[in-house]
Amino acid sequence: MSTAYVFPGQGSQKKGMGAELFEKFPELVASADEVLACSIVELCTEDPREELNKTQFTQPALYVVNALTYLDKINSGEAAPAYLAGHSLGEYNALFAAGAYDFVTGLKLVQKRGEIMSKVEGGGMAAVLGMSAEQIAEVLSGNGAGAIDVANFNSPAQTVLSGMKDDIVAAEGAFKDAGAKRYVVLPVSGAFHSRYMEAPREEFRSFVNSFEFGKIKTPVISNFEADLYDSSRIADLLCSQIAGSVRWVESVNKMKDLGVEEFVECGPGRVLAGLIRQIG
Repeated sequence: MSTAYVFPGQGSQKKGMGAELFEKFPELVASADEVLACSIVELCTEDPREELNKTQFTQPALYVVNALTYLDKINSGEAAPAYLAGHSLGEYNALFAAGAYDFVTGLKLVQKRGEIMSKVEGGGMAAVLGMSAEQIAEVLSGNGAGAIDVANFNSPAQTVLSGMKDDIVAAEGAFKDAGAKRYVVLPVSGAFHSRYMEAPREEFRSFVNSFEFGKIKTPVISNFEADLYDSSRIADLLCSQIAGSVRWVESVNKMKDLGVEEFVECGPGRVLAGLIRQIG
């Protein structure tokens, strides 16, 4: 049976995550503390300054916990995955697991990504539940909502929109009128995975281009293309992902087409397991 390991992104973080893992990997924890200039254990398990839900802290914290979860599975003798994928931030863990870069390099990339994304203001995002992607496209094209992009194609029943905050709030009525079961404005300050992230994308590109990446040893599915990563395009695809849609439904279906029968979520929570069930 072919297995894929999948890594969650922002939204899966919770206080207490990783508590059972940190003592197993003291050297990696020390490296994370050095890169982040704070205690990763304190941030994840106690969060005394209430920073865990701020994107510049969420992203590196989740990366560390996802990575340690993966390493713990491998060290425990679980079968190595045939394929890897991650949702948004989680894609950095997939590339780490694939051997494209080491733990610290991935953490530095994620730290910079979170730092850049935390500076974005004026944007907003909303989850639309109970409408197909086709119905959503119809609403966006027919209601003067052309300034809104689809950020995440999460499942057949859950799609996340991204745009300027005023536009996101104003669009709720159109989606409710069109039959959406729920329209949930998310607590974020940026229009992540949309055209409004093009400037942050280019800022990130100048940082990413200072790194050299290794050859991918286990196939990774790209969020941006919903297809297999090419080792020569790692930097380009990581940058494109910031301003592009997370094509999670297509990514999961691609892995199924490649023969994947079991998905193992490596990280806190069961968000991806739920989405994969909805995809069917």
